[in-house]
Amino acid sequence: MLSRFKKRYVITAVLSVFLFIGVSFKDDFFEISKQIEIFTTLFKTVNQNYVDETNPSEMMDKAIKSMLTDLDPYTNYFNEQDVIKFKINNTGEYTGIGAMITRKEDKLIIKEPYKGFPADKAGLKAGDEIIQIGDVLLSDFKDDASQLLKGAKNTKIDIKYLRQGKPMNTQLILDEVDVKAVPFFGKIDNKTGYIVLTQFNKKASSETREALEKLKADGATQIVLDLRGNPGGLLNEAVNICNLFVPKGEIIVTTKSKNEKYNNTYKTTREPIDTEIPLVVIVDGKSASASEIVSGALQDLDRAVIVGSRSFGKGLVQRPIDMTYGTQVKVTISRYYTPSGRCIQALNYNKKDKNGKATRTEEKNYNAFKTKKGRPVFDGGGILPDVEIEETKTSTIAEALQKNDGIFRYVTYYYYKNPNLGDKIPTLTDADFADFKAFLKREKIEFNTETELALKNTLEKAKKENVDSAISGEYQQLMAAVQKSEEILIDKNQKEIKNLILDEIIKRYQYKEGLYQYYTKNNLEIKRAVEVLNNTTEYQKILKI
Repeated sequence: MLSRFKKRYVITAVLSVFLFIGVSFKDDFFEISKQIEIFTTLFKTVNQNYVDETNPSEMMDKAIKSMLTDLDPYTNYFNEQDVIKFKINNTGEYTGIGAMITRKEDKLIIKEPYKGFPADKAGLKAGDEIIQIGDVLLSDFKDDASQLLKGAKNTKIDIKYLRQGKPMNTQLILDEVDVKAVPFFGKIDNKTGYIVLTQFNKKASSETREALEKLKADGATQIVLDLRGNPGGLLNEAVNICNLFVPKGEIIVTTKSKNEKYNNTYKTTREPIDTEIPLVVIVDGKSASASEIVSGALQDLDRAVIVGSRSFGKGLVQRPIDMTYGTQVKVTISRYYTPSGRCIQALNYNKKDKNGKATRTEEKNYNAFKTKKGRPVFDGGGILPDVEIEETKTSTIAEALQKNDGIFRYVTYYYYKNPNLGDKIPTLTDADFADFKAFLKREKIEFNTETELALKNTLEKAKKENVDSAISGEYQQLMAAVQKSEEILIDKNQKEIKNLILDEIIKRYQYKEGLYQYYTKNNLEIKRAVEVLNNTTEYQKILKI
């Protein structure tokens, strides 16, 4: 029994906690109410008194979106139109043209037509530039032009496009587009199965299960799961995919938040397919979110060897919340943690540098954790592979050539220069690489590296202040030096850039399926994955089996 003093002490402590919570909540509520009142008063005052007519909805839209930008890139506001236009469909099915497209100025560029879907059937090729949809000239249409390519199944849409500058016409017939989570699986050799998982939609685990079962039935006794370039998706699908390889009841991921209701532990809930089959997972710098949950969990549980380069490091969890008048906000509510306790998130948006960019934890400040069998693993953002392949890390110049479409545009030129290549895989020679560099110069393709953009920004400011003539000579010298260094970097990273060019060439002639088929025999990461699987001693040593 507690003494009278102890009872009094406990009661006082409990009351103090409740008092603190009450005061804290009251203070937070008061501060929020105060700021809302200030904002609404200001908003009303400006709209009523400003010299010209204002557009309240546009002003509010910009105000909210600007406010959220300061938090992180994933917390977003969707107005009524946004919700209608951009509502995410995680089923992997939609009605459309079946192509990856991007807008550039007054055109829609076909980046990749998917085999057998409407764009492909209509004869559209990567590099084609759509300039008119129906009666709508894209030069006169500033909204989201991709919406003009959506509609009911069998809707016919006439389009005009440019191919290598030549105007052409075709008709699209809209159809259901089934975007596969597993676009390819097959055997690398007589005993190694290969599964490509490109997204975590509602079909991800069922398609992965089907691929695994078919490969095992076909004699596969070891598996390579490729998560490169996979940006993530549904959390429960990541858990279900892990469940194919680990027993029921295993913790796969936990989420932690300041709000207790968002603190969750996610475990496997089903009987697995195979808990013994040797498994290698490949990741890269574009493997994010759910990809990192799968690779991180399988690493922490000592169930798979991870091969490749450090993953992206997106460990923030978002939840869409419906609001009034059909609007919606997607809010970052928690962080992901792997079974060992590692946080996946790489960038700290609460701590920004002098340029306003989120900071990254330095390697010296990484924290050590232990896998199920006691292997050391570290946080710091993303998943660091057990077998890191230095050559697969993307160089800054290669990133620039992908962002500025330098490689994409060159391969479009190459495709029409070599129309009869068919299923042949070309060998890119030094002469081809020289042709690529000459194309970049001829087309005046700018790299827009951070250094280059900073210089251009300096010149623009100088023009505004009428001092550009005074620094013109120095600016030209600096820009020439930067461009010279970029040329040197292109030569230095020739092998990497050639591989990227070849990948794009194969997709043009053989679609994505052809590229995956090519990878099974020629890709560096896959070769290393198979080496690990074939070397039982190395595989068991890594996993401490």
